[in-house]
Amino acid sequence: MANSYDVIVIGAGPAGYVAAIRCAQLGMTTAVIDEFRYKDGKPQPGGTCLNVGCIPSKALLDSSEHYHKAKDGGLSVHGITAKDVSIDVKKMIARKDKVVKDLTGGIHQLLKANKIDFKTGHGKLISNSTVEFTPHEGKAEELKGEYIILATGSKPIDIGAAPADEKDILTSNGALDMEAVPKRLGVIGAGVIGLEMGSVWNRLGSKVVLLEAQDEFLAPVDRQVARMAHKAFTDQGLDIRLGCRVTDTKVGKQVSVHYEDKDGKHTLQVDKLIVSVGRRPNTDGLAADDVDLLLDERGFVHVDDECRTNLPNVYAVGDVVRGPMLAHKGSEEGVMVAELIAGHPGHLNYDTIPWVIYTHPEIAWVGKTEAQLKSEGVPYKSGTFNFAANGRARAMEESTGMVKIISHAETDRILGVHMVGAATSELIAEAVVAMEFAGSAEDLARICHAHPTLSESVHEAALAVSKQAIHKAN
Repeated sequence: MANSYDVIVIGAGPAGYVAAIRCAQLGMTTAVIDEFRYKDGKPQPGGTCLNVGCIPSKALLDSSEHYHKAKDGGLSVHGITAKDVSIDVKKMIARKDKVVKDLTGGIHQLLKANKIDFKTGHGKLISNSTVEFTPHEGKAEELKGEYIILATGSKPIDIGAAPADEKDILTSNGALDMEAVPKRLGVIGAGVIGLEMGSVWNRLGSKVVLLEAQDEFLAPVDRQVARMAHKAFTDQGLDIRLGCRVTDTKVGKQVSVHYEDKDGKHTLQVDKLIVSVGRRPNTDGLAADDVDLLLDERGFVHVDDECRTNLPNVYAVGDVVRGPMLAHKGSEEGVMVAELIAGHPGHLNYDTIPWVIYTHPEIAWVGKTEAQLKSEGVPYKSGTFNFAANGRARAMEESTGMVKIISHAETDRILGVHMVGAATSELIAEAVVAMEFAGSAEDLARICHAHPTLSESVHEAALAVSKQAIHKAN
């Protein structure tokens, strides 16, 4: 293999491998370095998302939802009776692993098809044109690159009060590999990861308690959406406790979790504890000290609006830089940087990046919330529509949820769209497209939506912005 390239990418997650593929498509010789090894010890591209994040968690969410519906009466309303329903957790985990292997194997083939050198080991920036590559087995070597893209992703945040051992106290990684259902499961953090992992094991029979430090549930989410979601999760049996600060943990026959809230000090006894308080950039050992790569106080690589670092010809993308830690955000940054390097116009609109929480019901949003617009002094108007009045949702027994559309009070340009309910991870795409093209609520209101579909709720919410909804009282 060569040791000189047009582009060297460090990291083969959604930001890195996408950047590498786009660079190769644009005619540049490209290498991608990645040190991740799967639990079987084998190197595997795909980063956190494909290996221990987005994909395996969705596989478990899907499996657990099927089991929950069959066992707990979710099918009886359809006239379906299921008896003696059981769950083989090891088989469920094995299916998850196969999904991961199939997809990461596909990434491997894509890298090969695009003639990208995939190097397994550690990459370290030692100048703005040189990377020290240390393979898992073998001696370090220097690779030259005219351009270098840093895409080393993120890892779970550790907290001193609950040090993870991946046996009794788990990170989100370990939570994906439990082979038995704990009777009582504690989760520190009721954000995206905590809610998704809590939902999986709650459906499988755990009594799940989530301890959230913030006083407000899902603070970044629209308040109406958050309230509706909180009620739905509580009805499902999730015990969500807000304003809780974990002070200590002790591991014995059970895990004792000591925490404080406004009512004083408490102790929670659980069989397993998941720590999901967020993620931090994976920049340890990324660059030699004398390179002077600029990081901020939290360890993120400092970049400009086009993901350029302070070093000439060195870019950084994905979780390792500012902005939301979302796989699709990282991928689009990777494409943008590849196109900029090739001399093409590259662009990413950070105002139209969608967010999704894959619970049941799902939560999805794009753009600003009412609270943000109020604090910024932006005049706005809004319209809502509940899935309870949507024919397809009622036919699916998925009447919990709503769509809210917020537009500028004077121009009607869409400023934010917020949803909770079935398939909102898919429905949000329509809102993203509308906002990307600077669309108005009236634009969505004038588009014909198929009947009966869940997307009609988007249509009705857009109509409701101007008090013209047909299937609700305005």
